[in-house]
Amino acid sequence: MTEDRTGAAEAVSHVLGALADPTRRQLLDLLAARGEATATTLAERLPVSRQAVVKHLAVLDAAGLVSGSRVGREVRYAVRPAALDATARWMASLAADWDRRLAHIKRVAEAAERDARPTRPE
Repeated sequence: MTEDRTGAAEAVSHVLGALADPTRRQLLDLLAARGEATATTLAERLPVSRQAVVKHLAVLDAAGLVSGSRVGREVRYAVRPAALDATARWMASLAADWDRRLAHIKRVAEAAERDARPTRPE
């Protein structure tokens, strides 16, 4: 595997790992709806503490899904769509590969069915 593909595979793994947690998915949904928000604002909308929100945001940040920018004493978080886009492209490629495989299996099965039919004498 090339270095670029290895890096891309690792990035997808980090994104999928980050998205595996329902609280982190909820945080992404909230950020997507609001544009940006602080950990305190986000914690008000979730059944977890502000500290838990900060930890979840750190995982999302490490996966490249959100970024935080300091504004005065606050850190405001926003969604970074590039990592999601790359993961969606990987998933689309995987789906296309499976579609090709399934189409091949269908062709083989249909050919076997045609070959198994008795021929009518003329």
